[in-house]
Amino acid sequence: MNDTNESPRTFWQRLSGGLKRTSASLSGAITDLVAKRPLDEQMIDEIEDVLIRADLGLQSASRIAAAVSRGRYQKSITPEEVKEVVASEIEKVLDPVAKPLVMDSTRPFVVLVVGVNGSGKTTTIGKLAAKARAQGRSVILVAADTFRAAAIDQLKIWGTRSGAEVIARDPGADPASLAFDALAQARIEGIDLVLVDTAGRLQNKSALMDELHKIVRVMKKNDASAPHAVLLVLDATVGQNALSQVEIFRDVAGVTGLAMTKLDGTARGGILVAIAAKYGLPVHFVGVGESIEDLAPFSAKEFARAVAGIE
Repeated sequence: MNDTNESPRTFWQRLSGGLKRTSASLSGAITDLVAKRPLDEQMIDEIEDVLIRADLGLQSASRIAAAVSRGRYQKSITPEEVKEVVASEIEKVLDPVAKPLVMDSTRPFVVLVVGVNGSGKTTTIGKLAAKARAQGRSVILVAADTFRAAAIDQLKIWGTRSGAEVIARDPGADPASLAFDALAQARIEGIDLVLVDTAGRLQNKSALMDELHKIVRVMKKNDASAPHAVLLVLDATVGQNALSQVEIFRDVAGVTGLAMTKLDGTARGGILVAIAAKYGLPVHFVGVGESIEDLAPFSAKEFARAVAGIE
């Protein structure tokens, strides 16, 4: 589900624009620091603090600060030089996880989409459906977040907008039963892609775990290989909380890849670096706005340069 036709320039513009709050916060602090004096131990510590405040994580911040000091100790350094090192080191962390969500020849290809309520899960599903439809694929959307009428209604709107079929029941229906019926229907109709929305209530982790396990267990009765991907949608604005969400959903649902949304609404876009360094899960998509085009395949180099504020 990669966008081979997308112009790199327009994606770069959207990404750097979307990450403006993150890059402005980071590059502004770096510029203030290095303009004052030659590179010394105190400045290295201060650069590390700036990187930690940008949610890059302690491990990455420490490594990047060490890379900045290498060969430059007691010399003057420009903000541009620091940004280049920051971008280069971030790219090293992100490059191994920058992987597209590849649909193999399995039909239907089933993607279970998980994440906390409010993370942008349903909107992400709608955007993925629209992209798949634009590529000529048949799509079924499954409204298995049956506890929220708003989620069901939102998915129906995306179905109408994208030309995808939506399978839904009344609020309170059993999500696993709905997923089973949807998968059976998809097999009969020869559908290419099934995107399953799920509830994301973290207040009671064991109930969430039971529900997701049941959905997977029941789907496997229809197709032993399903789901073929488990996509975790994360909201960048929650910063450090995203780390615990990755851990919970990885353990509960067997997450196979990530999509990070709302990068345009935060100065904490660096959290993706911390997540990549800690968990090493593939990052498939980043969202930098409301339109369908603003959910794009993840590129390590472009993301690293946009975070560092390199024009």
